[in-house]
Amino acid sequence: MFSIVIPSWNNLSYLKLCIESLKKYSTVENEIIVHVNEGVDGTLEWVRSQGIPHTHSVKNLGICLAVNLLAARAKYDWLVYANDDMVFGPDWDGALVRALKSIPTTLAVLSSTLIERRASGNNDVVVRDFGNSPEDFNESEFIRGCSAIEAPDRDGRASQPTLVHRMWWHMVGGYSLEFSPGLSSDDDFLMKCWLIGCRHFRIVGASRVYHFGERSTLRVRRHRGGRMFVMKWGITQQQFKTDYLAKSAGMNAAALPTFLGTLKRMGYASGGYPLGDLAAWNPAPGRHLADT
Repeated sequence: MFSIVIPSWNNLSYLKLCIESLKKYSTVENEIIVHVNEGVDGTLEWVRSQGIPHTHSVKNLGICLAVNLLAARAKYDWLVYANDDMVFGPDWDGALVRALKSIPTTLAVLSSTLIERRASGNNDVVVRDFGNSPEDFNESEFIRGCSAIEAPDRDGRASQPTLVHRMWWHMVGGYSLEFSPGLSSDDDFLMKCWLIGCRHFRIVGASRVYHFGERSTLRVRRHRGGRMFVMKWGITQQQFKTDYLAKSAGMNAAALPTFLGTLKRMGYASGGYPLGDLAAWNPAPGRHLADT
């Protein structure tokens, strides 16, 4: 069984559909925990009425802090980080369990196969249009599409939702707060997993999830997550994905700074990173946290 952690920011109709799909199409009764950012659209009242375990902040804390807060409360060993604008297909969790059984260690990061309505340039995403919102979502076509889509497992890749053992999540510190509100925090998490020896990264073809896409990120003040990544690690995100992640199976080399990363670091060094970015989007996030 999994503990599924979901941050939600005034997306009640999406969250309802997300949780409905989890309850309908999961193979076991997983734990669902929600962090409600603001909740002024009725989200807070709804999760309370449904008896859904949750935390709450009166302002948007961003993904990093919200997901870490939920992960600390999870009761099962395996964590799934999901977004509220996702719809889960039949046997999504069973496929992940079967994949775990084929890996000889708990030090692994598995992901579902994402389905989106339009191409974004991401070759790991399957493009099918099953609707643009909960109001026009075509569930029956989605279910048929899940069984018809041919999507093999892809090693050396990562996507979302993300499955990881909570021991490793806490060992690397979860999602790093300097990437708040969350841009590039997923790649940073993968780098931290790499550094502790994880070499099993896989998108599981048979685990299918529909993603409406960017329902929250379009509303935040964005920072350059790629800049943050290279300032922290001395290597660009693309270099990490190409030179390390994609070749992860059996690769024992440590990730090292690159010449390009060093040049970019020099160019970025005059800025107030990361504290300037953090203050720009949310100057006092802890002040808004309510423990519920």
